[in-house]
Amino acid sequence: MKNKFILFALIGFLSFCFVIFYKGLDNIKIYKPKINNKKDIPVFRAKDFNSNIYIDSEKIFEKGNFYLVNIWSSWCVPCRDEHPFLMKLKEHQSVRLIGLNYRDKLNNAKNFINEFGNPYTKILIDSDGTLSVEFGAYGVPETFIINKDKKIIKKFIGPINEKIVEEIKLIIK
Repeated sequence: MKNKFILFALIGFLSFCFVIFYKGLDNIKIYKPKINNKKDIPVFRAKDFNSNIYIDSEKIFEKGNFYLVNIWSSWCVPCRDEHPFLMKLKEHQSVRLIGLNYRDKLNNAKNFINEFGNPYTKILIDSDGTLSVEFGAYGVPETFIINKDKKIIKKFIGPINEKIVEEIKLIIK
């Protein structure tokens, strides 16, 4: 009798857990980040990759130009995959590429640039990751399009590819 009660209680408990977990799979309240809201670029000071001198954001981003801010690291495998596409975008005269080197060792980052080429007009160092967070990044790689009014108008999460390059070209026309 006691064994039947324990078995019944166990089956009831497992059934209860199954129902709860099953209902949880149906939850539509999953957070999705808003990635295409226009917002101002953050005001910041960051170290220049080559000179190690601090630069103000007002001197980097001029009104009247389109910019791509690409957050990358030498240890990031998808960053290596997207690098040839950034090199293609470098040839496009109507956009300037700003690299934001995220939580990386300077020597590793310099080796990465020497090996794969430098698509960037300017590279900034984000050694602790706070500047990337201020832009709204969740990880690497991420790319932001900044319009002529210094507003972030589009965000690409993950590595850019041929389709995204074409989309960027349409936006910056």
